[in-house]
Amino acid sequence: MAPPAEPVLFQAVCTPPRSFSPRGFRVLAGLLGLFTAMQATMFLIIGAWPILPFLGVEVGFAVALVAIHARGAARMVEVVMLTPERLVISRTDARGRHEEVVLDPYWARTVYRPDPAHAGVLRLESRGRSAEVGRHLGAAEKASLHDALAGALARARRPDFDNPQLR
Repeated sequence: MAPPAEPVLFQAVCTPPRSFSPRGFRVLAGLLGLFTAMQATMFLIIGAWPILPFLGVEVGFAVALVAIHARGAARMVEVVMLTPERLVISRTDARGRHEEVVLDPYWARTVYRPDPAHAGVLRLESRGRSAEVGRHLGAAEKASLHDALAGALARARRPDFDNPQLR
């Protein structure tokens, strides 16, 4: 996303929580390999050597699935940017597809509907259009984003006149 020509009044970057660092991924792969080696040794001792290729494929498949998920989570990002003329919600999903929703900031309002069973829903609405924001955030983070964004929208609507003669 290119930087806007107008001043940025508010910007929030929302990313999903990532439980694995590269080091954590290596630890998981090592532990899976260690446990598989222990099982393979047991199967060799009892003479069930035909099972060994299936163990290797199973562990390789599990490690590959975790790596694919981690790579997709690293790509996902949502940016909410408020300028005097536009409110832009820009999303990139796990596959790298980009989506952008542009709303009028003067008419925009935030609607947060808490849900005890889930994290709730945070929406931005403007002139009949709406967009959900912070899909991957928890309830406390959504409430915090709601308060910050509502305050930024209120400040953007309030004109500040700078008259040098009144200084």
